[in-house]
Amino acid sequence: MADIIHLLPDAVANQIAAGEVIQRPASAVKEVLENAVDAGSSRIQLIIRDAGKTLIQVIDDGGGMSETDSRLSFERHATSKIRKAEDLFSLHTMGFRGEALASIAAIAQVDLKSRLRGSEIGTKVVIEASVCKSQDPVATPEGTSLAIKNLFYNVPARRNFLKSNPVETRHIIEEFTRVAMSNPQIHFSFHHNDLQVFDLREGNFRQRIASICGNNYNERLVPVEEDTTIVKLEGFIGKPEFAKKNRGEQYFFVNNRFIKDSYLHHAVNAAFDSLIPKDAYASYWLKIYIDPAKIDVNIHPTKTEIKFEDEKSVYAILRAAVKRALGKFSIAPSLDFDQERAFDVPLDKLNAIPIQPVIKVNPNYNPFKPETSFNPNIGRDNSWSRMESQRTDQWLKLHQEPIQQTVYNEEVTEPVKELQREMEELPDDRFVLTGSRILNISFKNGILLIDLPGAHERILYERYLHALQTKAVITQQQLFPPRLQLSHDDALLVTELNDELRKLGFDLTDFGNNTIVIHGIPSGLDSGKETTVLQELLEQFRNNRNRLELSADDNLARSMARSMSVKDLRNYQYKELRKIALDLLQCENSNYGVNGKTILVHLNSNDLLNFFQS
Repeated sequence: MADIIHLLPDAVANQIAAGEVIQRPASAVKEVLENAVDAGSSRIQLIIRDAGKTLIQVIDDGGGMSETDSRLSFERHATSKIRKAEDLFSLHTMGFRGEALASIAAIAQVDLKSRLRGSEIGTKVVIEASVCKSQDPVATPEGTSLAIKNLFYNVPARRNFLKSNPVETRHIIEEFTRVAMSNPQIHFSFHHNDLQVFDLREGNFRQRIASICGNNYNERLVPVEEDTTIVKLEGFIGKPEFAKKNRGEQYFFVNNRFIKDSYLHHAVNAAFDSLIPKDAYASYWLKIYIDPAKIDVNIHPTKTEIKFEDEKSVYAILRAAVKRALGKFSIAPSLDFDQERAFDVPLDKLNAIPIQPVIKVNPNYNPFKPETSFNPNIGRDNSWSRMESQRTDQWLKLHQEPIQQTVYNEEVTEPVKELQREMEELPDDRFVLTGSRILNISFKNGILLIDLPGAHERILYERYLHALQTKAVITQQQLFPPRLQLSHDDALLVTELNDELRKLGFDLTDFGNNTIVIHGIPSGLDSGKETTVLQELLEQFRNNRNRLELSADDNLARSMARSMSVKDLRNYQYKELRKIALDLLQCENSNYGVNGKTILVHLNSNDLLNFFQS
């Protein structure tokens, strides 16, 4: 039998390796940016076209490479970072495997220009599909310029699996911000299709976070510092009131390398326990410095996972440091037995004139009259007692009337129009609000229970979805248009959804530097709340996109409804509660909320009697 095992050609082996290391344009961006950081650069430029499919170029002013190194750098497992196996446990650089450039060269057309620092002339290397086409001397600045053209041009199946340009661009921005955030001492710039996306001047870690996420983040950050014999921590956490509905602002850097670690994430969440809602995520930007010998960074092709030698100690230190930071800045509850808290005065009240207490007394109150009962609202609003007596009379009348035992089932239901007509004729006292959510509407033949926040969200969702598919919501122009600075991700999202947002009633223009001007808002939105609603809308949209597979219109309608819906309706008047109930009955799906939960329950007399029958 003939031999069947043979060595793969280098070009095929490199393409297989590229499938592990270079999964999309963002993967190539990550590898080349990390090489530029390792080169000791003080300035790094990223230039892309067509979301990296046509061009990815990184220009740095680092140490550069000699003629021999320029060619050798594209060979597999060629690296300047390690010499022996022991070096894997003393790594202080981002790259070390020597696979990145070889993998990229196997699936793209690559032009490299590099000039060694102190040399008079540089080298240009042209490679296509792992084959060196030319290598010539060239006049070029000190440092390295690497241009990756037509990524996956020789692997069309891989190229066809790439997502749309906006999606691939978001992934590139994500990788760029991770590298730029962990190296604030370097000046980073980013251009996409000749438009400047980022220009991040060198500075400290806090300034870099604000430059990427937005200047308004400066006031949201709480510093975290801890230095032990095991690990050193520094960075920032977001204040609990700014917790997000998605995990977009969660960064761990171990020795300046971005990592993903669910165990460490749990440590931060444990420190925020009871300070944020269950469905919210704390924001953090934390740097961890540890002896390289105590970690293993060689467990994943993309180097985004790390194995700690003593992960339990790192967990405990991280959790304690975050919890201490929250307590230190009076965000988490803390006790101080050495200070009398009764004498603490808020800063904004130090110069204020004290308000003299006022005692309100009901002069007509007589405790010896049996028909008089205590009412805490006497002296403020006499309508309370009238309302209570009316409610009592109505309930007595309701129980005295014979109950009509009308049978309701899935096949036979009361017509919606008749239910609406009967609801319109009901007196106000038949609309009873239980707590801040449940509306109890009592009819002669039963009751109707409505979850008001869910109902309001359902009404708005169908209204906005109809507006996106048919006509636009009326826009209310702003007399003094406010400006809103966004993170770059949110600014890109606004540009992507600009047409749909206009249909919903928003009139937005780009002011540059990730800032938008809000010229108009949807009719019904109170002026002054537009920035909050818009930020919540973008956050909800991104959260839905990550968790659910929805069309853009459906996602936007859901997000807008969630942002605009009222969560607490205790201050609503009877006519407003009645209108929500009537509007809900006119919805296409009035029984279930946007989240799929029940929002309307109709109990007839038989249903009520069944509760009390044995």
